[in-house]
Amino acid sequence: MAKVTISSVIDAPVEKVWARIRDFNGLPSWHPRMVESHIEDGKDAGAIGCVRNFQLASGARIREKLLDFSDDNFLVSYSILETPQPLTNHKATLQLRRVTDGDRTYAEWTASFDAAPEEADKLAEGMGANVFQGGFNALKTHFAGQG
Repeated sequence: MAKVTISSVIDAPVEKVWARIRDFNGLPSWHPRMVESHIEDGKDAGAIGCVRNFQLASGARIREKLLDFSDDNFLVSYSILETPQPLTNHKATLQLRRVTDGDRTYAEWTASFDAAPEEADKLAEGMGANVFQGGFNALKTHFAGQG
């Protein structure tokens, strides 16, 4: 099983960062690699088990299922149901934590998945750099200078 963990500190209060990312259907509103998203079957974006179907800037489509969601813990977990990437048994968690020093946010995005040994490291590296760190960089840019 391959694993990837990316963390960052965002110069904004945890409540503000969570408000920006908490919508399971809202990836295109804050992540530059995501261009369109909808929740299948008209379900609520906060309902455990709902499926988001979104398109990447590359044109690829991905389907993900919401596994856990907590406003109290600033946490969302999901699994990939369909992706063009050669991976299976994917589970990811994005969690925010309060940094009291400076009223900032510690953000951590982790994932585990199965992939062929010759592909696993490359997939984990791409997921970490492009998806996870790319999202954190967009959040940091968004909140920069908002004090």
